[in-house]
Formats: sequence, C-alpha cells, structure tokens
Amino acid sequence: MGVYTTVNPATGEKVAEFAEVTDGEARTAVDRAGDAYRSWRRTELRERIDVVKRIAELHRAQREVLAGLITLEMGKPIAQARAEVELVANIYDYYADHAEEFLADEVLHITGPGTAVVKTEPIGVLIGIMPWNYPYYQVARFAAPNLILGNTILLKHARNCPQSALAIERVFREAGLPEGVYANVFANNEQIAQLIADPRVQGISLTGSERAGSAVGEVAGRHMKKYVLELGGSDAFIVLDDADLDAAAAAAAAGRFANGGQACTASKRFIVLDSVYDEFLSKFVEQSRAWAAGDPNSDETKLGPLSSTAARQDLVELIDDAVRRGATVHLGGEIPDSPGAYYPATVLSGVTKGMRAYAEELFGPAAVVHRASSEEEAIAIANDSPFGLAGSVFSRDLERAQRVAGLVETGMVWINSTSKTAPDLPFGGVKASGVGRELAHYGINEFANKKLVRVPEAAN
Repeated sequence: MGVYTTVNPATGEKVAEFAEVTDGEARTAVDRAGDAYRSWRRTELRERIDVVKRIAELHRAQREVLAGLITLEMGKPIAQARAEVELVANIYDYYADHAEEFLADEVLHITGPGTAVVKTEPIGVLIGIMPWNYPYYQVARFAAPNLILGNTILLKHARNCPQSALAIERVFREAGLPEGVYANVFANNEQIAQLIADPRVQGISLTGSERAGSAVGEVAGRHMKKYVLELGGSDAFIVLDDADLDAAAAAAAAGRFANGGQACTASKRFIVLDSVYDEFLSKFVEQSRAWAAGDPNSDETKLGPLSSTAARQDLVELIDDAVRRGATVHLGGEIPDSPGAYYPATVLSGVTKGMRAYAEELFGPAAVVHRASSEEEAIAIANDSPFGLAGSVFSRDLERAQRVAGLVETGMVWINSTSKTAPDLPFGGVKASGVGRELAHYGINEFANKKLVRVPEAAN
C-alpha cells in the first residue's frame, strides 16, 4: 500500500506519513458522498451560503496554522503562504456573496407563447484531483462554487501535502459542513479511475500536468463524465520597444520567482524586442539577484526551496540540456551545497528549438530570455508553444499592447502586469493548458445542470 508523506523540502526531513485508503474505504467514501448529495442539494441556499461564509472566517482565524503547514510541506515562504490563505478566504466569501445572483433563474425571451427559464442546478458527486504548489488555493477554486451549488466532493490531494489536505477537511467540518459533503481521500490512481466510473460521480476537476490531464480525460471520456483540466503553462512575457524597462524588469522577476517559480501561470519566457533586449536583460538579471533563497519560515525570505529534490532534478535536467546545446547562463544555474531542495534564481538566454527548455515547462526558478527582431516575431515566438495559459505584454502604448495581446494564443493576457488571480476573474487556458474555466461566474457553471423549464401557453 502506498503512502502520502510530508517531507520538509528545506531540510529533507520526513515529518509524517499517511497510508492510502483501502478499496473498501474508497467505496465507502463515494457511498457517503452520494447519500450526502441527496440532502445537500435540497438544503436551503441560505444555509449553504452560511457554511461557506464560516469556511472563509475560519481560514482567516487559523491563518498562521494553515500557512505554516504549506511552508512545511512544499516550502512556500511564509509571507506568501499567508497571502495564499487570505486569497482562499476571499474566494469562499466571493461565492457566498454572489450565490443568489449566480443561481438565479435566467428568464428567456422566447418567440413562442408562455414562459421559459433556465435553472442552475447541481449534478452530483464530483472528484477533485489537486496539486501541491498552491495546496489551499487550488482546492478553493473548485470547492467554493460547487459547495454553494449543491454538489458533493471527493478530494484527492497531492502526495506531498497530506497535512494540508487534512486541514482543509477539518476546517470544513468546523464550519458545519455535513458529513459526506466533502471528504479528503488518500487514494491511488487506480482507485480514482474506479471512482470516476461510479455512476454517482458526474464530474472531475484536475489541476496538474499534461500527462495527468490526459489520463484523467481518457477515463472520464470513456465513462461520459464532464471534466475540467487546468494543466501546465509556459507563459510569454513580451517586452515591446516602448516599454518602461525598469517596471518590466521588476515585474519579470516577481512573475518568474514568486512561489519558487512553481506556478502554471508564472512568467517563464521573456520575449524582448531587439532594440531594448540588452538593457532589459541587464535590468532583469539585477532584479533577479534580489530573489535570494532562504529559510521559508522567515518573513524576509522571497525564494524558498523547491517542493522536493525530485522536482529540482527535473528542472536541472532541462537547464543542463540547454547549456550543453549552447544556451548562456547569466545568473544561477548551480545546485547549492546545502541541505534541502534549494535552487537559485536562474536566467538563461540563447535557448533555441531543439533544446528541451524551448518547449517544455520550466517549473522552478529559471527564466528564458528570447530576442525578437520585430513585434511580429515576438508574437510568433509567444505562440510557438504547446501551452496557452496566460501571458503579459509590456508597452507604454495601451492600444498597441492590447492589439498584441489579441494575437497571443492564451486564455488570459495581462497588460503591463504579470498574471494574477482574483475570485472575480476567470481562470483557464487553451491548447495543452487544459479545458474549462474556474473562478468568477464561469466556475459555478462548469459542473451545473442548466435545466430548461418551459411553460407553454395554458390550455383553455
């Protein structure tokens, strides 16, 4: 039987271990979720709102404990961990505050006699499969709208953050969420496939790698289940020749190295017009130096360890491949001689097609800077990626920036800013970055039955 394990990535110390559920326990979990769905969907909306509001309140009240857990389990610097907890509380508040608006009947203006409305209703038991890089935020994006809607949830979290996963479940219980409405399940992949096949399960949401997304999508498709996949990203950060280079360089460093660079929407490919390339690169390297690695428990630390030594090795292999093939390292690029999974802020240039770092996602504190001869080439480089999640365009000319943004093939684009998230902004991508949208009103409609109720003209 496999295990879910807390290993402190700052030290390499194994802290705690939890056994996978048995097949019988997995079946019991879906039985309870199915039973709970029948009552939760009929619970008055006001009661569901009140529970979700309490979830938000408890996140704020327990901020230090919750933040400390993710710093322990995946190395997020404590200041960034606190910010994640606050963001999560805002997401639960947002769906509670807008529940009546989002779930109101939509009256259709029809040509025939009588009336027609579309009701937004739940669909059943959902499975969430979540990653380690934002242990609370990823769950909140999925759980908040669906708890409000009336669905029930089985949640498989990442194997390296089991204590964070249990903390979420505990907060939900303390908030008054009924038994079976949300359950953490330390399941394996085979058990998840069996749960997806269960007729009571009606939808699956996964945030993770393209490989995991393909596997889940295949099983879900075979059993005719709705799915949302939020996958990888290799976000382009375009610097046009009229950009404020100081602002762009500072934003570039923050966009690349926050959360250790371990974010699907982190800026990863910096595409700079030729006339400002050298100046931007110099400023970017200097800004990147400020992102020195340190103890993630310190309020002053901006860059903690990667989530694991295995994750660091994956990053190192991509960088080493690029360097062997002729790329230049301007900063970092060497594993430090210290315990833990640390890796320095790293800046590369000269990355070309044929190098793994050109097309694969660099999931860690490593940036690639490309030179573009023209605006058209910058757009071509930005779109020459299997991914299409988010991106940025920097220019003093907003009309020009918006025109360029319109030609970048992504689900989200930011002007003179790195990609950021908020409860009222839709989140999602195109191409290998996934399907579906989360957050805003889009997030409550992905796993909803949009039911038409038609009342023709009354008979005489």
